[in-house]
Amino acid sequence: MSKVELLAPAGSLEKAKIAFMYGADAVYAGTAKLSLRSRAELNDDSLEETIKYAHSIGKKVYVALNIYANDKDYGEIEEQILRLKEVKADAIIASDPGVIMQIRKLAPEIDIHISTQANTVSLHSAMFWREFGAKRVILSRELSKEQIEYIMENKPEDLEVEMFIHGAICYAYSGRCYLSKYLANRCANQGDCAQPCRWQYKITAQEVNNPDSKINVDYDEKGTYLFSSKDMCLIKQIPTIIDMGVDSLKIEGRLKTDYYLATVVRAYRNAIDEYEMLKSKGKQENYDYTKYLKELEKVKTRGLSEFYFSDSNNQDIHDFDGKSENLDYEYGARVIRKDKDDIYIVEIKNKLSLGDKLEILLPNTIDECKFTIEKLYDVKNDKEIETINPGIKGQQVKIKIPYELVPGTIIRRKR
Repeated sequence: MSKVELLAPAGSLEKAKIAFMYGADAVYAGTAKLSLRSRAELNDDSLEETIKYAHSIGKKVYVALNIYANDKDYGEIEEQILRLKEVKADAIIASDPGVIMQIRKLAPEIDIHISTQANTVSLHSAMFWREFGAKRVILSRELSKEQIEYIMENKPEDLEVEMFIHGAICYAYSGRCYLSKYLANRCANQGDCAQPCRWQYKITAQEVNNPDSKINVDYDEKGTYLFSSKDMCLIKQIPTIIDMGVDSLKIEGRLKTDYYLATVVRAYRNAIDEYEMLKSKGKQENYDYTKYLKELEKVKTRGLSEFYFSDSNNQDIHDFDGKSENLDYEYGARVIRKDKDDIYIVEIKNKLSLGDKLEILLPNTIDECKFTIEKLYDVKNDKEIETINPGIKGQQVKIKIPYELVPGTIIRRKR
């Protein structure tokens, strides 16, 4: 149904499959060393598998080569460009002009998407990148809806525009930060950010001529999270964004869990489809974002904010408590396969016990699908058990589920 693209993060092949299952039209992934999420699980071989899988189901994969490169990096960059050409990546996301120049030289047939790291905040910048060979610009997260609307109304038709609609916001201008390098010797602009903006800090006041006069200036007894920002959430603004004609709506989070990915992609997929259905019937005013917001609040997240989208003077963007939690729900399990009848083998993510209340995240709908655990079985001997803990990675259990589910389905547990 949708004309606008829903773009999701893929930190691994499995996460790409989950993103597609829950409604993403395309995913973006990084290379092993040359993107701004160098600690993601995707290596070159699994990246190739991801691209092949996506193309087999009519989906797309955009690959990030968006570090700011030193001269010593270019040998590896050129090898990676040629590899992406060979495996037929749908686009390369880049920000460094030197990297972009090499893409144009070595793989002119691959579309170039200008990373948000390039800080595109104006029509003039967008036009520069178009002249430099870009197919798409990913706008800076700092823009207001009026600024985005101006760009959409005045850009040429052959230039696509992508914007972030959900996820973490960097303390620095579109993520171009040197604080991590200074404090932890891990350079954010080369994909190794230690996220010092999320750290707890203490401010100390000291009279210059009296070294014994130190006084801690605390926000509370824990200190304060000076730089930590809330997460972006534009679920309420989906009608405005679609009506502006933005080509691609992007979700941040290549290092997030499968549960986070499924929840967020599912919410935005259904929101987009509902609004476009209502719009086709002339009933746009009936769009109700609140049910989707409730879904988004069921995952581990910081406080939510529209950042500067609705108000360029918005001050409600800081998360001084530094908390990232959801007290009501947690990741329960992921379906591996059906065993027999209504018995499924699942990989558990948190402790499960008889009597636990679970919710299934069904693709294509956010309707509630609940059940209570009545039977658990050991996967090795089919012996009935009362509880199981995720003691090892990949811990599995057999569970009775009164629904027909496909592999990869995510199940959450109500605490």
